[in-house]
Amino acid sequence: MIEALAQADSGVATCADTTVWALSEHELIAALDATHRLQQRLSAVQLAVVRELDGRGTPVAQGAASTAVWLRHRLRLDISAARRLVDLAASVDAAPPAVREALAAGLVSTEQARVIADTAATVSTTAGAEVADKAVGVLMEWAEQFDPALLRRMGTRILDHVAPEHADAAAAAALDAEAARAARDRHVTISEQAGGRLRLSGTLDAEAAALLRAVIDPLSAPCGPDDTRCAGQRRHDALADVCRLAVRTGELPESGGDPAQLVVTADYDGLTRQLGAGTLDIGLRLTPDTVRRLACDAAILPAVLGGAGQVLDVGRQRRLVTGPLRRALVLRDGGCAFPGCDRPPRWCAAHHIRHWADGGTTSLDNAVLLCGHHHRHVHQAEWAVRLGHDGRPEFVPPAWLDPEQIPRRNHYHRRT
Repeated sequence: MIEALAQADSGVATCADTTVWALSEHELIAALDATHRLQQRLSAVQLAVVRELDGRGTPVAQGAASTAVWLRHRLRLDISAARRLVDLAASVDAAPPAVREALAAGLVSTEQARVIADTAATVSTTAGAEVADKAVGVLMEWAEQFDPALLRRMGTRILDHVAPEHADAAAAAALDAEAARAARDRHVTISEQAGGRLRLSGTLDAEAAALLRAVIDPLSAPCGPDDTRCAGQRRHDALADVCRLAVRTGELPESGGDPAQLVVTADYDGLTRQLGAGTLDIGLRLTPDTVRRLACDAAILPAVLGGAGQVLDVGRQRRLVTGPLRRALVLRDGGCAFPGCDRPPRWCAAHHIRHWADGGTTSLDNAVLLCGHHHRHVHQAEWAVRLGHDGRPEFVPPAWLDPEQIPRRNHYHRRT
């Protein structure tokens, strides 16, 4: 397989080096069809490999929290794309042989294959395997004409064509299956953009969507004839208001021993001179005006930083014994320090590099932030944790994973 893939890679490289302007319109269309067919066939191979790696537990054995997280780090994918790849692999693996063969032959796309597999599973539950096979045959013919969205819509009434006597029961089963898919596919993705902004995207199930609309709609109404905000800006401001209301209730769960709160790091002299920008504990930067506005209603915790950004000394707040040290860890690590993990500080606990039972101290030089998964993994596996020459955490992998045991670092939380 590796040799065949190398040959395919070489062939694609040759095509990439070929200019397309000299091709006729007929040749361009033929090239488009060929690339699409090849793309689907390669997807079939990739999904089979992903499914096998997931089944063997290789990603978790190498320290990842899940196969999706491992794929994100390995292939440099967005986490939503990585999760979708894992879900597609499982769906195609469970599909009837005819669907897998069609995908491998480039006759259907991965999304069409998923629709056919989901529909076949629903029909099989309602009307049996024989009727499901007939449904697959019809859907395969329809896939030559219809995109995945239309194919799924038509699939909800597939039994009207192959087994009318089961159609009503199947419609109810399809509704239940759609609810299950909504629960499976629900997600919210938060990705950082340039300039300290976040992009929020996702898919809500029906109940969550209704709750969001019930809360957002009243707050996103125009404030009057002088309100110049567009609808999207009003929804943005409404969401921020909802978050502020939630924080003010004081009923949110604690995070690492601290109550839910907004933590901003800023230079004090710059703050007083109205020139200093601030940095949130998730690494995003705020304008001086925003920092000063937030400081109007905030507790100020002093911290002394060295030239390279190392935390040298941290002030104390009486109300939380662990507060100052934890804030120092957040300033230094920015989140889970394990390589490839993007968990934010609020999901992390402090890990003693030298265990307390072995005489280790509870200090900044002997602590590192780790999320729950990697905290357990470091305790159970053979990874070694240490601070590098610059005071930043680094992790030495076990010899079975990397014979040269080259230290690794987390680059997701870097601020410079």
